[in-house]
Amino acid sequence: MISVLGLDLGRKRIGVAGCDRLGQLAAGITTIHRQNFASDVAQLRQICQERGVEKLIVGLPYTLDGQLGSQARQVQHLAEKIAAALNLPVEYVDERLTSFQAEEILKQRRRSPRHHKDLVDQIAAALILQQWLDAHSQTAKTPPPSSACRWESPHPKGT
Repeated sequence: MISVLGLDLGRKRIGVAGCDRLGQLAAGITTIHRQNFASDVAQLRQICQERGVEKLIVGLPYTLDGQLGSQARQVQHLAEKIAAALNLPVEYVDERLTSFQAEEILKQRRRSPRHHKDLVDQIAAALILQQWLDAHSQTAKTPPPSSACRWESPHPKGT
């Protein structure tokens, strides 16, 4: 399985998520507090080298009607700059409502999203990456037609 890194790119923070070796389960790794582009890229480069990352998966905040708004275009521009600096390909995932989902997960764990913004970003990145993993998993492929998997009785008919 390809090693991928999920990113939730924000103005103040970057949520980072990785996956297991089988490419089935995403989990938050860290939250990068943005300082400047060079510092952000240096931190991401270190993570990518440690994990052998081959591709970036970035959440795009589409509008609720499915359009690329100004925020999504800004995220896309930043993602392309980061991907170029890291010399990695980038793919995008619709991240609508992932931050809301992440906040709900924290509430279920009896933690305040307002006081745990780093965790919100990590969970959102994990949700983004999990969505991509699910769409690209080997198990998501359609099984062969039932005629290809026919079982025949070892006993001939009538015996």
